Amino acid sequence: MIKKSTLRFIIYSAIGVFAFFIPITINGKSSILLDHIVTYIRSLPIFPEIFGIAVVVIGGIYPWISGSWKKSRTEIIFSALKVLGIILGFLILLEIGPSILLREDIGPFLFEDLVIPVGLIVPIGSIFLSFIVDYGLLEFVGTLMRPVMRSLWKTPGRSAVDAIASFVGSYSIALLITDRVFRDGKYTVKEAAIIATGFSTVSATFMIIVAQTLRIMDRWLLFFFVSVVVTFVVTAITARLPPLSRMPDTYAIEGKPEAEKGTLKEAFRRAIEASERAPELVDGIAGNLKDGFKMAMSILPTILSIGLIGLLLANFTPVFDAIAWIYYPFTLLARIPEPFLAAKALATEIAEMFLPSLIVVDAPLLTRFFVGVVSISQLLFFSASIPCILSTAIPVSIPQILLIWVERTIFSILIAAPLIFLLL
Repeated sequence: MIKKSTLRFIIYSAIGVFAFFIPITINGKSSILLDHIVTYIRSLPIFPEIFGIAVVVIGGIYPWISGSWKKSRTEIIFSALKVLGIILGFLILLEIGPSILLREDIGPFLFEDLVIPVGLIVPIGSIFLSFIVDYGLLEFVGTLMRPVMRSLWKTPGRSAVDAIASFVGSYSIALLITDRVFRDGKYTVKEAAIIATGFSTVSATFMIIVAQTLRIMDRWLLFFFVSVVVTFVVTAITARLPPLSRMPDTYAIEGKPEAEKGTLKEAFRRAIEASERAPELVDGIAGNLKDGFKMAMSILPTILSIGLIGLLLANFTPVFDAIAWIYYPFTLLARIPEPFLAAKALATEIAEMFLPSLIVVDAPLLTRFFVGVVSISQLLFFSASIPCILSTAIPVSIPQILLIWVERTIFSILIAAPLIFLLL
């Protein structure tokens, strides 16, 4: 007779894979289950707007109530930007304020096409996240990946869990794992820095938002897997370049690295053990839903404030045009349609990872697909991931992060372009 833990691993993991990765057709539209659910909720009258502004308000005032705003100078700045997000949210929703804010492609676009779908898909995605994270699939795939982690990415086998956690959960979850393991003496400084700046990208649920914005959901599976491949290949390259290659191989405290195993038998054993330890499904969903809502609270106000600042800089100043010249030779070499527009879009990612998609929303399909993939692989942005990295115990500086960002962008362009020309 099959054990309960084994059934939970097989059935719940299958549900999670179905929800995140298997396209189904409803009302003539082919997409994954999560996208269909969000599309239905967005079609309801009034509720999406009320929910969106409510999450923005709660997220904007939470740092001031919890006291987290005074943890560091970075927290003070971002807490202030969240308050600005509340103000902007009400101005856009009530259609009052400067005409530039109410332009269809600026304020309303940020609220209707980013705040509302992100506010919905992150909590909804966190519900289905329980099926992937809690019942053994993460351990199963992570264990099988162990033999290749050291040779390709110069990190221990256990870092596969961090990488998977990022794609199926979020960069914040992955960074939380990385920071904890580093402080426990199981990652060196170099290993932790490679993981934090190379694996902690946005989740599959966030990638859905990017795909929706770029109107490429009909190619979702291709977009997802090309993004994964490009992100991991670029990480293998940057791990061998300064500044990451020059970081010390020393531990935060004395620790004993975990033995590396990667057999199917070991993977299945770890999956069953995880399933046995896992909470009941209702409790797991409740915990993940709470975490998902907290993440939405943290992100939505800054999407409005930093997103607006980024759009204004992109549309009305030469700031990103200047940065774009770093990448223009590479987008030109890669033969991307509208190469300077693509280069400018990629330059904006350092402010907010959604901005590149906004810049090329009316570009040719190949350019939209290309910019979407590279913006995922670039990985580092000031609206969220960089402050998260700086809040960990990993000793990596802003200048080092910026250099890694430039490296990641250039190599992402060069690797993504031929793949997309071949597969799209």
